[in-house]
Amino acid sequence: MKLQLIIGLVHHITSSLYNKTEKPPLDGSEGRTWMEEGQSQTQLTAVDGPDEAATDDGDRPAWDSKIQYVLAQVGFSVGLGNVWRFPYLCHQNGGGAFMLLYVFLLVVVGVPLFFMELAAGQSIRQGSIGVWKHISPKLGGIGYSSCMVCFYVALYYNVIIAWSLFYMGNSFQYPLPWEKCPTNVTSNDTVKECAASSPTSYFWFRKALNITNSIEESGEFNPIMTGCLLAAWAIVALAMIKGLQGFFGKVMYFSSIFPYVVLFIFLIRGLLLDGALEGITYMFYPKLEIWGNVQVWRQAATQVFFALGLGYGSVIAYSSYNPVHNNCHRDALMVSCINFMTSVLASLVVFIVLGFRAKNIALRCVAENLSVLNLLASSGSNQHWWPWFNMTDVSTVTLAEYREWYHLYSSMVGPKITDCSLEQEMNKGVEGTGLAFIAFTEVMAFFPASPFWSTLFFLMLLNLGLSTMFGTMQGILTPLMDNFSLLGRHRTLLTVSSCALGFIIGLLFTQRSGNYFVTMFDDYSATLPLVIVVIFETISVAWVYGTDRFLDDIEIMLKWRPPVVYKYLWKYVCLLAMVSLLAASLLRMVFKGPTYTAWNQSTASEMTLEYPGWALAMIIMLIVFASLPVPVSYIYSLVKNRWVRSTPSQVEVGQEMRRELYTKCSSTEQPDSHFQPVHFREDEVHPRPAFLSVGNEHYRLLSQEEDEEEEEEQDTGV
Repeated sequence: MKLQLIIGLVHHITSSLYNKTEKPPLDGSEGRTWMEEGQSQTQLTAVDGPDEAATDDGDRPAWDSKIQYVLAQVGFSVGLGNVWRFPYLCHQNGGGAFMLLYVFLLVVVGVPLFFMELAAGQSIRQGSIGVWKHISPKLGGIGYSSCMVCFYVALYYNVIIAWSLFYMGNSFQYPLPWEKCPTNVTSNDTVKECAASSPTSYFWFRKALNITNSIEESGEFNPIMTGCLLAAWAIVALAMIKGLQGFFGKVMYFSSIFPYVVLFIFLIRGLLLDGALEGITYMFYPKLEIWGNVQVWRQAATQVFFALGLGYGSVIAYSSYNPVHNNCHRDALMVSCINFMTSVLASLVVFIVLGFRAKNIALRCVAENLSVLNLLASSGSNQHWWPWFNMTDVSTVTLAEYREWYHLYSSMVGPKITDCSLEQEMNKGVEGTGLAFIAFTEVMAFFPASPFWSTLFFLMLLNLGLSTMFGTMQGILTPLMDNFSLLGRHRTLLTVSSCALGFIIGLLFTQRSGNYFVTMFDDYSATLPLVIVVIFETISVAWVYGTDRFLDDIEIMLKWRPPVVYKYLWKYVCLLAMVSLLAASLLRMVFKGPTYTAWNQSTASEMTLEYPGWALAMIIMLIVFASLPVPVSYIYSLVKNRWVRSTPSQVEVGQEMRRELYTKCSSTEQPDSHFQPVHFREDEVHPRPAFLSVGNEHYRLLSQEEDEEEEEEQDTGV
């Protein structure tokens, strides 16, 4: 009886210790414990044995194939910014020199942070909220901030998709509606606003947006754009409603591959255009002096940051559906390289098109100046500075000949004759919506079969936008479903409700001043909060959890250890780069002041305006609301932790009971008669806590017969 009592006590104590220190499962769905001050909660991966794989969550969806996963990551990271932001930055910041700087920051900062998010999501198999909660409950706010920023981006990104739908719908007519200026019905003259600008600018600002003169003039809703926005949200909802096993998993093949097909088609077609060589030369000509400009470094770091989609939580969400032993390091290198090569390919296409556009504008300038000279010649004026080339046949005059003549006699010809510089036209940088909806539409109007090229271009923009939009929505839905079981059981309702809410709030962007709010959200709602999110992500992995432990977990997943250089990049280089980017962005915002570009209908030109006071308050609120979950979650965790410590827990009560039992066993008193020893089977398996170190010694509970044999040996002195 005494022996059975001792065995029961030992088993009770060891079982309670196992339960107390047992590691949460890999998916983090249950059994979480609060971390101690300054320490991370658990290991990221579960270890069942030296050669045994960690068990996956059988209920979690998975990619159909590795190709589908890679296309999804590429589709999310390669977005509209690769087509209209990266070429503009190259254009404005030294061409080839900016590309070298971009590659340097991509290797030193971008790839390590991208690899960190991939590894964290794949090992913990949770969305952004669950990943950082798993490392520490105090860091759960990082995931909520990521969800908030994803929602901001989804709101205005779908408006751009709606614009693409509008332009694609207008491409099915010949001639294209933006090829010529419309005429006034009453006076039968060309509309003044169009004549003072250009047909493409007029169609964009007046027909598509019907824009007001400033953000303070809201205007009524644009019914056509409201319908396009509803269609855009309906497409997103239908694609996301069933998750990876539904339409979303299948459409990813088309939405990710089709833009590359279109880019290569435009590249081949563009190389045949006059001015293509000048555009490519302008793109690759390096201006190394820009490396001394701090703002160029800031712009390059920001582009690396947004090109890879860091901080959104979408990278983590996508990688959480991978097998645990997937080679995420190779994925990080591959996706980063594809992203950069896509930016270069898009830049080639853009510079070829801009070169063709600039040469056409320059040649039109030459023709206009020659017509003025012909008028002077017909009036009988005879000047010694008449051109030596034939002024009557404009087609025989080259741009180089005209510029050579103009530089010789520019001081004598008078103000009516102007210079026609291709470089000056190329220096007029065009980015964002201006590049897609004004510059490109102007060029495609010159193409034979222009409706075909226009439809192809806007279908490409639509697919680029949708693939990024899918990843953004995944960054919202996956963390919420992982963290809240009720939402996880009603995925369809959650998806439809999120899209409906996005459409309702998105009506802000379909009023006549909506384009100004799109610019506000694009410039300020995501930039600073995302940088803050990535700073806290890096701190949590490098300093809270520890880079050595993180590399140990990655080694368990990959079955080989990544280079030690990642340790120092995560701890120092990446963190310093992100803090510097945050400081530079804040200083620029404070000293330069937030501004936006408005369209003036009377002058038919763009002008830079300062935001009014209420708009500045809105900008501050957007930034604060996106960043607030990080400190709120930390404070909430501290308060709850103190409350838990001040309240006696079941573990402490159990320890007190065991202490009394030990006292009774060591004295002459016997335990209460109602105490029953705990019996267990000899073949019962007791799980080992995954985060405990495994030594060479292995211990097990002895059976009753083995215990009696040991006591006999001790009695005999053996």
